[in-house]
Amino acid sequence: MRRKSAGKQKVYLVLGCKPWNRRIFDEALQELPGRWQYVGRPADLSFDLVKKLSPRYIFFLHWSWRVPDEITDRFECVCFHMTDVPFGRGGSPLQNLIVRGLRETKLTALRMSREFDAGPVYMKEPLSLEGGAEEIYLRATRLSAKMIQRMIQHEPKPAPQRGRVVTFQRRKPEESELGANTSLEELYDFIRMLDAEEYPRAFLLHSDFRFEFSRPALYDGRIVADVRITRADKKGRAK
Repeated sequence: MRRKSAGKQKVYLVLGCKPWNRRIFDEALQELPGRWQYVGRPADLSFDLVKKLSPRYIFFLHWSWRVPDEITDRFECVCFHMTDVPFGRGGSPLQNLIVRGLRETKLTALRMSREFDAGPVYMKEPLSLEGGAEEIYLRATRLSAKMIQRMIQHEPKPAPQRGRVVTFQRRKPEESELGANTSLEELYDFIRMLDAEEYPRAFLLHSDFRFEFSRPALYDGRIVADVRITRADKKGRAK
């Protein structure tokens, strides 16, 4: 158990692997009370580091790697999942939600456990799914920062999840290829849900070329988007 010292600042560790995670840390989180440290790569996360810091909370803004059990078992690790759990546990929540035609969701702060996204819930906040993927991620990150501020102020006790479990599967890069979309609205949603930095954007293969789509706009019965054209290798990847 961690010992409390009178007058000693609490330590908070923040993990994030996307550029917008670092920005919100620099602009908002490190200005909050306490001592704050950021980790942006899995190679920089170790049990020895966490043990040395002895953080009150470890906040995961966006993290694509499994966290060692020895860390989640001994420290209070909090992740922010873009679904109203237990609906939507699992990978690629934003894309899985939009593919299902949803326009709103909940951003859930939950305690991490050995089972993915199955831990008890601290709080939930409404989150709009309108706009492109990067816009939504930025919106979620800003909301996460507000939820973190509330958490360090009130230190709420998490409650067990309730309801039917629905698990999402993590999407693979090849699933970004445009398929049998039945309407312009579905095609627009497909392009925008993949439109974020460091994500495999929606693409189309034709002859020896790969067409990648970004910044879509739907109006007047048409879609206008930016298109990046490159030569494709035998597996359809950009050369």
